[in-house]
Amino acid sequence: AKMLKYLLLKPLEPKDLSTLKELTTREICQIWAAASRYIRGQLLQKRAVEIGVGTFALVPAHATVQGNMVLPLEIPLFQPTRLIKKFYKLRCAKTKIPDETPQVQLDFEEIAAAIHFQKEIVEKCMQETLFFFAEALRDNKEVEFFFK
Repeated sequence: AKMLKYLLLKPLEPKDLSTLKELTTREICQIWAAASRYIRGQLLQKRAVEIGVGTFALVPAHATVQGNMVLPLEIPLFQPTRLIKKFYKLRCAKTKIPDETPQVQLDFEEIAAAIHFQKEIVEKCMQETLFFFAEALRDNKEVEFFFK
């Protein structure tokens, strides 16, 4: 969080993205696809996943079907960190992740093993990608970031 705060306040330099520059687009996509699978697996086990800039979780909701029948369900939610919300002046949904939801960090070792990459490469790739998007947002550039 300290490093992210620092990078939000100053422009990125080439050395800040050294790992991204060494990887192909295909490799970067492989890493993020593996991270998405890891996050999905944790969500299916009712755990929230913190990724540095926020947390993914499933939250309880309900849908009304066939008249008055209420169907309980869970919906995915991404909750940005307080720092990110404040820095970008984001207004987020009022839905909160329940306090009793167990929370885990990304397991870079598990993600790396799934795609036969070095843990350090996976961790740096993901961190640098988030820095890159943070800078784009800071500069009011329109960006899209998809998780499968």
